[in-house]
Amino acid sequence: MLYSTCFDDSDMKIDKDSIFEVSVAIIFSIILITILLTHIVYPWFSWTASAILFLLAVANLLFHRVPDRKCPGGGKTVTSVADGQIVEVDRKFEKEWIKEDCIKISTYMDFFDVHANFWPVDGTVEYYKYYKGRKRFAFSPKASEDNEHSCTGIVLPDGQKVFFKQLAGSFARRIVSYSKPGLQTRAGEQCGIIKFGSRVDMYLPLDASVKVKKGDIVRACESVIARLR
Repeated sequence: MLYSTCFDDSDMKIDKDSIFEVSVAIIFSIILITILLTHIVYPWFSWTASAILFLLAVANLLFHRVPDRKCPGGGKTVTSVADGQIVEVDRKFEKEWIKEDCIKISTYMDFFDVHANFWPVDGTVEYYKYYKGRKRFAFSPKASEDNEHSCTGIVLPDGQKVFFKQLAGSFARRIVSYSKPGLQTRAGEQCGIIKFGSRVDMYLPLDASVKVKKGDIVRACESVIARLR
């Protein structure tokens, strides 16, 4: 079942790698609002500017949220790495790690989606590499090769391989990934975060039974992307 990505998570926390910058943003907003309300003689300006600063602080806080969700994954079930919209389901040659034709499934995240990412399967990280790059819009086909991105290859207990890329968008600042070779992954646990507009490309075996189509809205952890044979 697919779900909307609206702000409907009842339990959530702030990403552990973002607490400092979120705190700085909130403190900075409080200082500016205090100055505006106590030193500006034009109420219409001070209240308008204060409201804008408050909304930006709240948006920044929500952007770095990590929801507490129940994962139906494990075994041969592949769950979504990210919240967002499915923008591509196609057969593609994966040339970096798997090095064969795969099913490519791309999920695009807009600013209002949860940008924390989650492991799609239980397994072991066998491959990880980070690339610096350009800042193309994340929905651009060239973003997969040109943008800042990190690549993770996971081997399941039965030897099947799942590969995914975290792709930065035009306004992204950085990608945080917890991947490292030898790490044991558990479906539904956080594997990183992409800060501001971004995309995740996933590559699965050709015989995987895909459960999504282009245009579907998915939720990380909860939406089943595919089932492996």
